[in-house]
Amino acid sequence: MKKFFPGVVFFAVAIAAAAVALFAYFAAQEAARIKFDATADEALNRIQSRVDLHMSLLRSTQALFKVEQGTVNPSEFKSFFDALNVSDNFEGLRGIGFVRLIEKGQEGAVESELAQHGDGQKEVYPETDLTLRAPIVLFEPRDQDNSSGMGYDMMTDPIRRPAIESAISTGEPRATGRVMLGEATGSSQTYPGFLIFLTVTPEVEPTSTTAGGLLYIVFRSADLFHATLGRAPLLPVQVEIFDTAVGDQNLLYRSAAPLSEAYGGSLLAMREIVVAGRRWSVIFRPSAEFAPPSSRIMPFALGLFGLLLAGAVALVARYQQRAFEAISALHETTESSLAEKDLMLQEMKHRIKNSIARVLAMSRQTAAHSKDMNEFATSFSARLQAMSNSQDMLTRSYGQKADMEELLRMELGQVFGGELPADAMDGPKIMLNETATQAMGLTFHELATNAIKYGRANKEGTLRVSWLVKNEVKNKVLTLRWEELGSGKINPPEKTGFGTKLIDMNIVRELRGTIERAFGDDGIVITITIPLNE
Repeated sequence: MKKFFPGVVFFAVAIAAAAVALFAYFAAQEAARIKFDATADEALNRIQSRVDLHMSLLRSTQALFKVEQGTVNPSEFKSFFDALNVSDNFEGLRGIGFVRLIEKGQEGAVESELAQHGDGQKEVYPETDLTLRAPIVLFEPRDQDNSSGMGYDMMTDPIRRPAIESAISTGEPRATGRVMLGEATGSSQTYPGFLIFLTVTPEVEPTSTTAGGLLYIVFRSADLFHATLGRAPLLPVQVEIFDTAVGDQNLLYRSAAPLSEAYGGSLLAMREIVVAGRRWSVIFRPSAEFAPPSSRIMPFALGLFGLLLAGAVALVARYQQRAFEAISALHETTESSLAEKDLMLQEMKHRIKNSIARVLAMSRQTAAHSKDMNEFATSFSARLQAMSNSQDMLTRSYGQKADMEELLRMELGQVFGGELPADAMDGPKIMLNETATQAMGLTFHELATNAIKYGRANKEGTLRVSWLVKNEVKNKVLTLRWEELGSGKINPPEKTGFGTKLIDMNIVRELRGTIERAFGDDGIVITITIPLNE
């Protein structure tokens, strides 16, 4: 029996080593799967956020039509589109259009409208027996292909028609299935994409045409998803997006990233999202850039190490214990990360809804206080850019905080242009939370706009901003002093404008602070005091 003991020990330890190697192998596979799922969820969040951003643009355009009571001519529509700087602020969007809802037999009125718009002798096409028609009458940006599509009746397309009917009956944005853009209008090139429709007036009956028509936004799938997933940091995934169900006939987008040779067939994540009432199926696979949490060679190295150290049973047992503890810690960390991810998703949805609500309110109030379309477009675009600057700073900060001096310098630079004098700002480093960043960004923009508008900052060196922080009983308090001097006596305004109301609402209501304005013989001094919440 003793002569077989070395062999028995060898085989026993070898079996134990093989078991440890196998255990480590499956642990590495599980860690790779968890990491890949988290990457897929981040990519899905990017897609959802990008679509939600474009939906806010559709709502803002709806507000324009409501302000103009449904009557917007091509020049006004183009001015609004150009003022929003869509190519930079809404990357991935093909364009915005408007279709007129008419009943069969009313085509002549639309053809006359197109002729007045300068589109020539356009006819509503193609012929149809449908009683309700939806020809295109406005679209931006205009090019040769878009011009040829003026007058095209979207109700004749079996893919577009269900989305139009659903948008009319619900008053909510509704997306189409996959559409080959350019095919219906006879373009030489076609691209897969989709459209989202929204009625100008949501309070319409399902069969009513009194709303005048529907707004719509158009996406080329490749442009939209490349803008979404192609920005830094790049995610190591290959993405396939299908309308409703998986199938080549429903394919909206497939990224060109090469598959990972190691994990291409073993890792797969499938997700579903609802975009404007339309369900999408999304498949994620690891690309060649996907790096697993640990090397796949480790399990084989462990097996070899166990064979070489067959007699060191205690060392193998100790390693097994450490491996088990590491795996347990990995599972605990993963569960915590998943819970944190769910919380972040809910918070993101809440923030997006709040942002859309703020944009809608700001568009309505800006329209109400604007004299004409150009003033509305200029003011609304500037305020939207101020919100975008604040959000961009928060996005670049992992702690969801922004440097106040950087935020102030960005907003002043946007309004005044060029570099500010070195002594224009003075104060300690202050990190603002998300709420304070959004509110103070808009406040700085409105203060700077007022300074330019009323001539109080037309000379270099006349504007100075300083701040300090005091420790109160319960928290810290920020006191900011905005001085516009050297322009002579300034009297208090007889009427409070929307910009001043927006400043007061941000400081008093949202940040629970105070604001004081001192009008003097040499200019104006504004003192803002807010609590600094961590």
